[in-house]
Amino acid sequence: MSALTDKIQAMQPLTMGEMLAVAREFSVPVTDVVLAEAEIQTGMDREAILAAVMEEYAHNLRALEIGLVDGESILLGTVASQLAKVEGPKCFDDSFLDDVLLYTLAAQVGNHCIGLRPCAGTGDSCPYSGFIMAMQKAGCDKTRIAEVAALFLKIGGLFRVGKVTTGCNMEGFGAGAAALAAGTVAMMGGTPDQMEKSMVLALSPTIGVPCTPRVLVPALCTTHVGGAALIGIYSAKLLMRVDIDVNVPIDVMFAMASQVHLESAKHIVPTVVDFMEPFFKRKPLVESLVSQDVKDAEAAKISATLENAKTIAKDLARKTTPITKTLGEAVVGGSSQAVGSPTNAARIAHALAKGKIKKVIIELYPELFARRAINVPGVLMGAVFGSPTSDYKMYNEAVQKVKDMGIEVEIVEGHVEQIQKITIVSDEMTAWVDTLNRGGGRVKLRDASPSLEQATQAAKDMGIVLAE
Repeated sequence: MSALTDKIQAMQPLTMGEMLAVAREFSVPVTDVVLAEAEIQTGMDREAILAAVMEEYAHNLRALEIGLVDGESILLGTVASQLAKVEGPKCFDDSFLDDVLLYTLAAQVGNHCIGLRPCAGTGDSCPYSGFIMAMQKAGCDKTRIAEVAALFLKIGGLFRVGKVTTGCNMEGFGAGAAALAAGTVAMMGGTPDQMEKSMVLALSPTIGVPCTPRVLVPALCTTHVGGAALIGIYSAKLLMRVDIDVNVPIDVMFAMASQVHLESAKHIVPTVVDFMEPFFKRKPLVESLVSQDVKDAEAAKISATLENAKTIAKDLARKTTPITKTLGEAVVGGSSQAVGSPTNAARIAHALAKGKIKKVIIELYPELFARRAINVPGVLMGAVFGSPTSDYKMYNEAVQKVKDMGIEVEIVEGHVEQIQKITIVSDEMTAWVDTLNRGGGRVKLRDASPSLEQATQAAKDMGIVLAE
């Protein structure tokens, strides 16, 4: 056995992170590690494995061809064959990306004609198949195509185990985005580091995203599954061209995704179903088997849901401002939630305080407490200097200035959801504001000292938006 095989033998089954680590250690392509592990697990040689991998895709590629030519889907109609007939670029001038999207869409249609062999689900089988077909059209080497196909199966297999309930986050969108990012890097001859970073970037936007269509609403899954291709390919190409600090290991991102997946099914999916059920496709023949009482009850629920949606939408519209006054003041630090809102809370506290400041106490709910590297400078510039959220010069200098002034700073992790309480102790008084974070630089004032009325007026004077 080679040293590489010995290493994999001792570690298997490999996680994504381990797969990448072994590739780094032995300076080999990640696909070599995937195939070496498969040789150990199956007893087959490399050539036989690659042939078997492509055979796994045979049915799905056939479904793709059906969707591309004349297949019709209950949810998507004949959209793939329509798009295929468009002369020139279909959606983008990048011919490879354009082909991946077209063939992914064709696989979705074909899925509703003859079905697909699922990986994490049938959702991620669509972009895998679309990418492979695009590689074939581009004239890529057959061995390279099979290697990328094998990589998809390795990554998809891990998502397959992680997907234990409903959710596009671990299937078409999440698994698809991560796998296509890896596949793009492999196709372009990138490094294990580039592959890991691109997978992390691609997976991040998919965390917690449910299957909004619930498999029964027309059209919506096109942007879920097509979005996986867009995000995955973009992440890979970005990481192949620039040096960007991505410090989250893929195994951590994947583990988090698997756990958020469980929570999403419990807490997000039920709401999705409530709002989307009125738009589920019905089959008349099936509906003929359902009693009228059930149909009447469903009709009443649908009517109530639609009225509720209208009420919510109108309430949100009433709370908007004219488009000439929509954008808030610029926020340094990169986040209007993590920096803008706590900084504005601190500015209100500064307006209430009098005398020489001796101490600042910053109480932040767990998420903001964890992000203190970016929000504490903002809070201190607001609390001590009254600086607005746009003061990038003070933002970069505030912490050192406060230390030089001998002001004591205490940072406390709060356990009230969204809390950001700022207390200023001076030689004359103690002033504080108890607020909740509302993002966009906005705050909800709960209480304040010397008074809530003074705090409200101070916020108004500074143009700070107070949320209900």
